Amino acid sequence: MRRKKQKSVLLACMAAGLACLFGCRSAKEWRNQADERAAKNISSAQKAMGLPQEKIHVETPADTLRRRLMLDQNLYHSAPVSASIRDMPSDKGPGRFAWKNEDHLGDGEAYEPRWDTTKNVKFSLADAIMVAAKNSREFQAQKDNLFQSALALDLENHEFQTIFRGTINERLTSSSNGESRTEGITATTLGGISRTFKNGAALTASISADIVKMLSHQHGSSWGPMADASISIPLMRGSGEFVTLEPLKQAERNLVYQLRSFEQYKRSFVVNITSSYLSVLQSAQTVKNQEENYKRVVTSTRRSRRMADAGRMAEYQFDQALQNELSAQDSMVRAQQSYQNSLDSFKVLLGLPPDALVEPDPAELTRLQEAGKTIGGSGDITDYTKGNVPSADDPVELPKQSNENRGPYEIPEEKAIRIALEQRPDLQTLRDRIGDAKRRVLIARDNLRAEVTIGASVSMGEGRSLSQAGEPHGKLRPRDSFLSSPLTVNLPWERTMERNAYRNSILALEQAVRNFQNGEDEIKQNIRNRLRTLAQNRSSVVIQREAVELASRRVDSTTMLLEAGRVEMRDVLEAQNALLSAQNSLISVLVNYRMSELSLQRDLGTLQVSVDGIWSETDISK
Repeated sequence: MRRKKQKSVLLACMAAGLACLFGCRSAKEWRNQADERAAKNISSAQKAMGLPQEKIHVETPADTLRRRLMLDQNLYHSAPVSASIRDMPSDKGPGRFAWKNEDHLGDGEAYEPRWDTTKNVKFSLADAIMVAAKNSREFQAQKDNLFQSALALDLENHEFQTIFRGTINERLTSSSNGESRTEGITATTLGGISRTFKNGAALTASISADIVKMLSHQHGSSWGPMADASISIPLMRGSGEFVTLEPLKQAERNLVYQLRSFEQYKRSFVVNITSSYLSVLQSAQTVKNQEENYKRVVTSTRRSRRMADAGRMAEYQFDQALQNELSAQDSMVRAQQSYQNSLDSFKVLLGLPPDALVEPDPAELTRLQEAGKTIGGSGDITDYTKGNVPSADDPVELPKQSNENRGPYEIPEEKAIRIALEQRPDLQTLRDRIGDAKRRVLIARDNLRAEVTIGASVSMGEGRSLSQAGEPHGKLRPRDSFLSSPLTVNLPWERTMERNAYRNSILALEQAVRNFQNGEDEIKQNIRNRLRTLAQNRSSVVIQREAVELASRRVDSTTMLLEAGRVEMRDVLEAQNALLSAQNSLISVLVNYRMSELSLQRDLGTLQVSVDGIWSETDISK
């Protein structure tokens, strides 16, 4: 009967051990659980903040545009991982440390091909921003930071959950006294729970069983159960939800701050991609302007050669034309190289290989040029037509900037500042950090108090060691339990470290207030500068449009006058250079005006951008 009971106990312990062993999660299951908890925390924070419920994917997609370009265009790369992390080869490590992608990487989002990646790919501006949202390494790093903040919050939440633990220890011992050897097996199974409550109380409980068996001397096995539980409750220093929940509260705030930072980053991201995109198109247009100028200069050189041969022009004027041709050719080559450099930088910014066949769609610049024809209306250009020219002795009035033809984003300064102070997420974070600093001051003050902790513990049972293998089984007898109720009092006689921490926390609060004030002032300054820059660029667009028309007429007129022998070659060359400069300047100010509009919307906090790179502008003129 006794042997059956021993076997039953042994089998029960083995079953418990096997259940624990096979009930443990795999690495992929642990990873999936972390993803679920992080996604839940992000979703809850988005909902509480009134943000769109967007899923943040930190997993590398199943396939990417970068990978397709590298493979389909046969781009040189030094390692398979250059294309994608999923192309990382498996390796034969020592046993369980062999690397297999499927063991650690999730499935990832499906890749939806939109372009023929075997050929040159042309992106619209909207396409470029969406491509960057999927491939940009900087954008991915921002999502990673957000995901890690969500995991940090999950860890703080875990501190206030019931935590279960279980261990099984087995030992085989052998000892000798010089005459005989004693051998035996000791197995200890331990299970327990712990819980920290929001008021600061901490509860722990455990139950264990020892099983001992001598392998010599014909002693039987013996087992001894034990159980214990304890609770501690702080009454003064460190007590109450305000103190206990501070790490959790701060983790929640940190996730909110990271979400706000991500929202503002997405706006800056759109502005940066747009700036690079338009910069490439501007460089491309500069190349076209330089090429057209080179053609004009060559034509002038040929004409001057014929006129010099006919005795209608001095030889030095032909030399001027030839020198200008060489200069135009050098400028054209420089413009072509500058375009290639800006295009490579643009591709790297998107997260694509610089040697991939990718370029912006020139139609975007055409639309910008069409819109530029009406920006600012006719402006305040002086009218020098016949009959409208004042006397040279009349007073000269300085031109005043007009707001009659202002753009939709040139809103009153007071309105712009009010929108920015209400919408900017980074300013909201600076304001909330004052609240964080205030809580730290109150907690630091609490640490100056006396520490009084009461507790209670109970334990019962009889453990077993190898020397007790032949004794009867131990029993759990409540009447034999041991009870204790400790009281700990730490009087506040020595609080030097806490005193300094309290004083530093007040300094940190003052710093937080100054940071908020500085942030608010910087936003006001930036908005005022953006509005002035926008108005300045509008005025420049009007002036440069007029300059291009004037320079074009000047080229035509000087060319005809040269044929008539009424001007010198130098006048024609100056007119051609003036036309080139005006054309390049017009493209520059059109791009600047558009970027000023987007930069203002970014600084106002009104630019709407999704995590997938889909963006829209808000009408703030009403």
